[in-house]
Amino acid sequence: MRTLIEFKDVTKEYVVGEKRLLAVDHINFTINEGEFVVILGPSGAGKSTILNLLGGMDSTSFGEIMINDINIVHHNDVKLTSYRAENIGFVFQFYNLIPTLTALENVALTKSLVKNPLDATEVLTSVGLGDHLHKFPSQLSGGEQQRVSIARAICKNPTMLLCDEPTGALDSETGIVILSLLQKLSRENHKTVIIVTHNASLAQAADKVIRIKNGKVKDITSNDAPLAVSEVNW
Repeated sequence: MRTLIEFKDVTKEYVVGEKRLLAVDHINFTINEGEFVVILGPSGAGKSTILNLLGGMDSTSFGEIMINDINIVHHNDVKLTSYRAENIGFVFQFYNLIPTLTALENVALTKSLVKNPLDATEVLTSVGLGDHLHKFPSQLSGGEQQRVSIARAICKNPTMLLCDEPTGALDSETGIVILSLLQKLSRENHKTVIIVTHNASLAQAADKVIRIKNGKVKDITSNDAPLAVSEVNW
């Protein structure tokens, strides 16, 4: 597989008053194109900071972030906006849907952001919402709303999906459905899917697991035979 992402000695410091908080401490890792990756660690370990750096929503203090051999650390605001629009699909714990728009309208909004969006109706149908196109978020369950948010991310036809605790607001059964969908996108659509979570069970289904502790990479493991999400002992 081709290397898509490389973090080289990446560090992120925050200054709060007279204190310096080292959120990410000289980390190194690579992620290949099409991998289903879990970034695992406790709250406050630096997982979300890594995702924000990768998504171009935050800047490094030191180090390089290589995406397709291009160092995005040196991008200006215009280039970062273009990078996010063309390469990144975000999936968050909370769905961030516009309540006055239907599922179809929420997903179709991406047409104004990118050059080659996918068809919104087809994408919603692919995530099992073909019968709910014209429903508003308030008419959908939590799992259905999260599927709309995933469809919105997919519709951009991004290089990668960045998922920050995507099942944190869902019950366990619905969460398995959502994680299975994300794994399917990696397996069948060859999307690079990166999930930040504190749920260690998901590691069994990942191609690669990056464990983070106190802002450092504790270890990196690859699974030669990852389980399907439905096979994981939750």
